[in-house]
Amino acid sequence: MENLYIYMLAILAFLAVADLVVGVSNDAVNFLNSAIGSKAVSFKTIMIVASIGVAVGALTSSGMMEVARKGIFNPSEFMFNEIMVIFLAVMLTDILLLDFFNTLGLPTSTTVSIVFELLGASVAMALIKIYSDNSQSLTDLTNYINNSKAIEIILGILLSVVVAFTIGALVQYVSRLLLTFNFKEKPAWYSAIFSGVAVTAIMYFIIIKGLKNATFIPSGILEFLNNHPVYFVEGSFIVFTVLSYLAVKLFKAQIYTIIIVVGTFALAVAFAGNDLVNFIGVPIAAYNSYEVWSTSGILATNYVMSALAQPVQTEPFLLLLAGLIMVLTLWFSTKARAVVKTSVDLARQDEGKERFEPNFLSRNIVRYSIGLGANLNRVLPESYKAWANKQFTQPKIVVKTADAPAFDLVRAAVNLMVASVLISIATSMKLPLSTTYVTFMVTMGTSLADRAWGSESAVYRVAGVLNVIGGWFFTAFSAFTAASIMAIILFYGEGYALVGLFVFALIMLGKNYISHRKSNKVLIEEDKLEKAESSSTQGVIYESASNIATVVKRGNRIYTNAINGLATQNLAVLKKNKKQVEKLSNEVDDLRDNIFYFIKNLEEPSLSASNFYLNILNYLQDMAQSLEYISRVSLKHVNNNHKKLKFSQIKELKDLDEQLEKLFLNTQSAFESRSFNDIGAILHDKDVVFNIVKTKITMQVERTRNEESSPKNTTLYFGLLLETKDLLTAIMNLLEEYYSAHDSSVKPAKIIATDNPLDE
Repeated sequence: MENLYIYMLAILAFLAVADLVVGVSNDAVNFLNSAIGSKAVSFKTIMIVASIGVAVGALTSSGMMEVARKGIFNPSEFMFNEIMVIFLAVMLTDILLLDFFNTLGLPTSTTVSIVFELLGASVAMALIKIYSDNSQSLTDLTNYINNSKAIEIILGILLSVVVAFTIGALVQYVSRLLLTFNFKEKPAWYSAIFSGVAVTAIMYFIIIKGLKNATFIPSGILEFLNNHPVYFVEGSFIVFTVLSYLAVKLFKAQIYTIIIVVGTFALAVAFAGNDLVNFIGVPIAAYNSYEVWSTSGILATNYVMSALAQPVQTEPFLLLLAGLIMVLTLWFSTKARAVVKTSVDLARQDEGKERFEPNFLSRNIVRYSIGLGANLNRVLPESYKAWANKQFTQPKIVVKTADAPAFDLVRAAVNLMVASVLISIATSMKLPLSTTYVTFMVTMGTSLADRAWGSESAVYRVAGVLNVIGGWFFTAFSAFTAASIMAIILFYGEGYALVGLFVFALIMLGKNYISHRKSNKVLIEEDKLEKAESSSTQGVIYESASNIATVVKRGNRIYTNAINGLATQNLAVLKKNKKQVEKLSNEVDDLRDNIFYFIKNLEEPSLSASNFYLNILNYLQDMAQSLEYISRVSLKHVNNNHKKLKFSQIKELKDLDEQLEKLFLNTQSAFESRSFNDIGAILHDKDVVFNIVKTKITMQVERTRNEESSPKNTTLYFGLLLETKDLLTAIMNLLEEYYSAHDSSVKPAKIIATDNPLDE
């Protein structure tokens, strides 16, 4: 029996390493988003700073390990074998749950998952004990669960949502009123005072609160700082303010960039100090349990785990090893490096394509908020409103580039300052505050205060926040339920269940890894449409050529797959094809969403380029809509198990597909090689292709009158032919527009060249 627990420890050790990897992959964006969103420094610099912070934070998290040992349940009510079942159920559930959310790219919280997994597994084990003992009832459940601590932790997590959002909004509002969006033009002492407050707040909570459990800091220093916090705060503020002022005046230092770097470090420290318990707290508690039980000589089923209630200092080398794994994960994990853009997109200052669709709740929240704001606006003095509006005036930016920062340095600095302070406070109180909740809600609060949620984006941003928070509740529910089920299976299945669940976990991890690699490969290989950024007709013609070649190439594949899937009744091909055409349509819509910035960027003499570009986008959208209709009706017909098309109809569609493929390939070749003169040859033969479609339509009319017996087939076939005709019309219109614009743009250049005497 003892060997079984050794195997359990080995599995828990493996799961601890794996949980560190998937956990950091999930939470890395919590301390990287602000620095990356503001583009204050290079990505490599951000990673180096974050890595050092994670390593330091890992060494300070020993006190947080108590949460896994006794924070949720009362260990004295469980036997050793039951404790091991609880810990194994928690770790198996945690790694599968986090990896599942990571693979899908859904937001979640490692703190919430571990807390509710511990709660679910311990409740399941307690219920098993209660129902096997006739002297106990359901009311005795309170003896097993640490109700006060569990409620304190849960309320702390939920309260952090409100507190983080509110404080983030207040600090950002005051900061923006004082610094404005033209903060770089303010006198040096403005940024010096802001830096003094920000760095002092960060250093106070990191040194006094976050590092109070660190074993590498002399106790005398910590004792002095703890006993004289006012002296430290006052001294730090003066020192950092003076240093910041000298740095700006003498060395022209970018003080806000320095704050962001320090804040990223601080948040990485707070993350590792607070969240390391989520990954290795349970395995370490299991190892400690095995140590005290193995020397007792008592059966595992009879040994009461009261020892877990005693404080135990975690070995520094284990913390250092965990920190090393976390740092390596930051650098080498593809999931960690593929930064989740949810919070950056929801917090960005400019308008653009929104990731979330509005819903009933978001619309009403925005509607009532507008009404509340209007009522508040009536109360405020006119002088204050005029002054505040002036402070929030943003500099006009005409050109919108793809790599532009999502928000400025002031907002990024506030995000990091507020989030790191809140998390450090919770860490010092040994509350497993969710870093995901805090960083996300602080970011949302600062974006709201910064007027980033305008009338054109508020309903989408609120819907996004509601979706993310809904995902957090789903995480809690699924963690509690899955851990309960795991505990029951492990308790009754013993060794067989252990092997089975471990193999199942390995299979799921491998499957998710392969799925992630495939999706990344498809994402890299897939041809994508690029936004036009040129400011002249010639530049737009050249840039648009690659988009047209891409749409024609993907359109050719989509049309062929629709015909082949329909001919062979292949439902899988048609479903995949529908996803491909939807992706194409979304990309064309993205191009249309960029029209505002494209027109703003045009040169005065080249305004005709806007008409050309608008027409090109219109024809691309017509093509996408025709392909979407063809794909959709083909899938619907096969999915509903309607009668197959006749052999003659399939043959005609195949012939038509061959003709379109020639047209598509010739068009693709002309645009890829920029051989625009070849467009004339394609247009010369346009009547041939149209006549083929007309002939097919005439043949189907005769067939319907004389022999067709299926209304569904007739409707489908006519729909395919008519939509193919519309597709051809869009392509030919696009070619004519392009040929005409290219012709008019190159001829004047030739005339000027021949009239130039220097060329003779």
